[in-house]
Amino acid sequence: MTDTAQPYGTPHQPRLAVRGEARLEVDPETAHLSITVTARGKDRRTALEDLTRRNTTVLELAHNYGDAIERLETGTLSITPELTQRGRDEKIRAYHGRVHITAVLNDFTALGEFITRAGDLDMTRVDGPWWALRPTSPAHGEARRQAVREAVQRAREYAAAVGAELAALVELADIGAEPPAPAAYAQRGAAALALGGFADADDPPALDLEPQQQTVYAQVNARFIMTPPKL
Repeated sequence: MTDTAQPYGTPHQPRLAVRGEARLEVDPETAHLSITVTARGKDRRTALEDLTRRNTTVLELAHNYGDAIERLETGTLSITPELTQRGRDEKIRAYHGRVHITAVLNDFTALGEFITRAGDLDMTRVDGPWWALRPTSPAHGEARRQAVREAVQRAREYAAAVGAELAALVELADIGAEPPAPAAYAQRGAAALALGGFADADDPPALDLEPQQQTVYAQVNARFIMTPPKL
């Protein structure tokens, strides 16, 4: 009869605790771009109209790529007055408009062309790409499976070192799988590119981009009961 009240086991049923780890290097699945469209006008209406027109141009360009762009989202939009620095009166010199767009692409063959075409647009800035894996990527599950297999193998080696064998698994605790952190698209290995535009280029050449490998990391704690050791 097993004495479950003994957290460290007994001489007849020793317990063995190990940690299994796995680290995979896999190809990214998506590329994230941040696109900033700006406008400046002497009055609010002019700045807003220019900003609206340029924003529409970016969105139309993105829509031309169809399913290659997995997600397209408009973020913050702002119209900010610029005050003159002379005198005490609050006189407005100009208005600055800005809108942020996020594009997520899953077709890397179209990525370089889209970046250069978007960066060639008037008053448009492109930052990125930031490479990432989807939360549902099979790579996460494979890393966890490898971590479990590594824990079992490590436990067997420890048990064999004292002339024992594994008898049963008591506990398997997932202490986290760590894909590259997607916060603000700032995961490990992210590349950055800022384009102000090709003013005189009729056909800007597509950039040749090399996707950066993503690190998937998993850890697991495992506890086993083993046969009495032969000391």
